[in-house]
Amino acid sequence: MTRISRKQLIIATTIFLGAFALLSCTSNNWPQFRGPEFNMIATGKNLPTEWGDDLNVRWTYEVSGDSWSSPVVWGNKVFIASAFPVTVSDSSYLEDVYRWQVACVDLETGDELWKQIAYEGNPRIKKHRATNYAGETPVTDGKRLYVYFGMTGLFCYDLDGELLWKKDMGAYKTLNGWGTGSSPVIYKDVLYVQVDNEEHSYLAALDSGTGEEKWKVDRDEKTNYSTPVIWKNSVRTELVTGGKKVRGYDPETGEVYWELYVAGHYNIPSAVTEKDLLYIGNSGHRDTPSTLFAVNAGAEGDITPKEGAETSSGVLWSNPDAPSGNPSPLLHDGLLYTLTSRGGEFSCIDAFTGEIIYREKVEKVAACWASPWIHEDKIYFIDEKGVTNVIKAGREFELLHQNRLDDKFWASVAITSDAYLMKGTENLYCIGQQ
Repeated sequence: MTRISRKQLIIATTIFLGAFALLSCTSNNWPQFRGPEFNMIATGKNLPTEWGDDLNVRWTYEVSGDSWSSPVVWGNKVFIASAFPVTVSDSSYLEDVYRWQVACVDLETGDELWKQIAYEGNPRIKKHRATNYAGETPVTDGKRLYVYFGMTGLFCYDLDGELLWKKDMGAYKTLNGWGTGSSPVIYKDVLYVQVDNEEHSYLAALDSGTGEEKWKVDRDEKTNYSTPVIWKNSVRTELVTGGKKVRGYDPETGEVYWELYVAGHYNIPSAVTEKDLLYIGNSGHRDTPSTLFAVNAGAEGDITPKEGAETSSGVLWSNPDAPSGNPSPLLHDGLLYTLTSRGGEFSCIDAFTGEIIYREKVEKVAACWASPWIHEDKIYFIDEKGVTNVIKAGREFELLHQNRLDDKFWASVAITSDAYLMKGTENLYCIGQQ
């Protein structure tokens, strides 16, 4: 028998505890819009199923300023971005003064760890009265935090709040002054930013450490709001962007592998993927229906189905009757779930055939902007009035119950190992078992 010395035991124990701590920390990471895999799947084991203003709220943090962006989490730090109106003029937006800011909050206590002002001054573009200047969700790689304020600029901080670099991405008019909403994504130390607008749309790849441009390609698109996704399939890794045309790019060069005309009215929902299939569809509007598509890995060229067809060389199926709204689709166990922006229509679709399994209306649902999520066998979606509907996952529809918070919600939830971070217009809420 080999005898282990006290020194060896201490070293082994230290390594184990360090690995365990790293694992625990990693389980808290929600580094970007819609989570680590862009899919809104919660993997924690102690997440609550019920909450309310006086139930399972661990802490609240007052949100200073306006934003639709979602929180992100790394370790014990929660990051949010907002634009605070310092002075608002009655005559011209060029006389307004805003403070674009980033805050870091302690995950355990809700205490503010730091707050930095990215920029204070006049807006560069006019916005619609119903929107704000902070629509994009930050992204972090655990080393740096990247905060994109659309036409105001891109700012990179370390996780202690020190500004490392900043970059002007241009200022361009957007549709109806609704602003921008496409969040940046990061992959292999490259930051990707989709800048779609009414004047000069493009996609840029930047060195995440310096902000230096690696490549930039123009896009034949107008204002879009969806966030790109990284699709790792058996053929290759792709950067997939939305728009009137969905495109798969080579992340290394910006070369377009394939494109698909998806029509619809607004490009707001982002794609969801699983292995060798990608699912995407724009939101419909009144007389402009949406179509949901399933794209095969390895597609090349223009894969738009011919008129009257539902498939092509790169499209497994398409369904013009599958409803899609502003929230991104949810994929789990071979089933796709979609939620309309208004009317509370919730649908379940077979991910391999495109067949609609059910299409149900949830009563008294306000407008929905946030993407639904799933934990174990329950699906959750929150409307703008703070009502979260809880639905049983599977091929049969069953509304289980509702949870309520007194706030207005457009942001999607961030999820840790044992808590939900929900950002309303008034407060950031940490929801966890108590």
